[in-house]
Amino acid sequence: MSGRTFRALGATVLVAVAALSAACGSAKPSDAPLSSSGTGEHPEWSGLTFTLGDNGGDGSEELAKVTGAFDDAPYEVKFARFDYGPPLVQAAATGDIDLGYVGTVPPITGAAKQYGFKIVATQHGADPTKAAENIIVPKDSPIQTLADLKGKKIAIPQGSSAHGLALLALKSVGLTPDDVEFVFLPPAAGATAFNTGKVDAWSIWNPQSAIAVSDGARIIAKGLPPIDQVNNYYVANEKSLDDPVRRDALADVLTRIARIFHWAQQNPEEYAKAIAKETGVPIEDARATVEAYPFTVTRVLPEDIAAEQALSDAFFEAGEIDKKVDVAEITDNLLPDGFDATKLP
Repeated sequence: MSGRTFRALGATVLVAVAALSAACGSAKPSDAPLSSSGTGEHPEWSGLTFTLGDNGGDGSEELAKVTGAFDDAPYEVKFARFDYGPPLVQAAATGDIDLGYVGTVPPITGAAKQYGFKIVATQHGADPTKAAENIIVPKDSPIQTLADLKGKKIAIPQGSSAHGLALLALKSVGLTPDDVEFVFLPPAAGATAFNTGKVDAWSIWNPQSAIAVSDGARIIAKGLPPIDQVNNYYVANEKSLDDPVRRDALADVLTRIARIFHWAQQNPEEYAKAIAKETGVPIEDARATVEAYPFTVTRVLPEDIAAEQALSDAFFEAGEIDKKVDVAEITDNLLPDGFDATKLP
């Protein structure tokens, strides 16, 4: 990864909060694709405010403005940006945010600490050949396979989905964490370590992975089956879920988010522009990020729960968490049965 990305990706946990409401409709273009004249429905939602966790600058805040997706909402929406998943999950548990998306591991490590949140939806990878995260090595590295990682240093954001990928990838070739040296670093510090040769490999998600690959890094393992699942997850604050009025409104928020990202998948150039504007990365890097991981927002399916449970069990067996987690118990689907983002109006 080149130094040009550090300014955008090296932020501390919470770096941006911005509000969107019907009152700021003038910020969108007149032909915003998802806006409407307003329904006048659900007056009980008036006055509610929801804070959405943005995991690393996914373009959601800018896309919301471009599409006008929340312009007719009777509630207010704010965005809070996080570097990676574990602090976002903790924020969801404490009520600092109402909803946010993370990778596969933060819900597991969070639940092991008895945080008050639930998994409420899935970002399903739409292309079985493309992963949200990868294990990468420098372009001139002698490492060619996962087995070659034995005795090597691997940079990993601790408690993240990239941590899970590293565990599962090592397990797939008969290695354990004792056979390598995990160097636990947040994304920005991991980028520095990787770029300066202080570690031999880096387990990391997009956009960092996609940008590093565009700069010459090589992928030695993708976060794909049979090694890993191709999902991210939305988590929500349990108190918001337990309040009937807030729960119904939050379901509406999540539905609008699904519409935003369905539109984004159909308009990749606009999606890339949104990511570039939010993060400050060059547009070519943003395009690589969009191309690297197409997805759709869905309900949490039984196979998702099974995949998360297998990952949770692997973490427990490796001693990375000290409490078994029942994934079904921390799952509470917020989207209705039969939900299909591709068929939303």
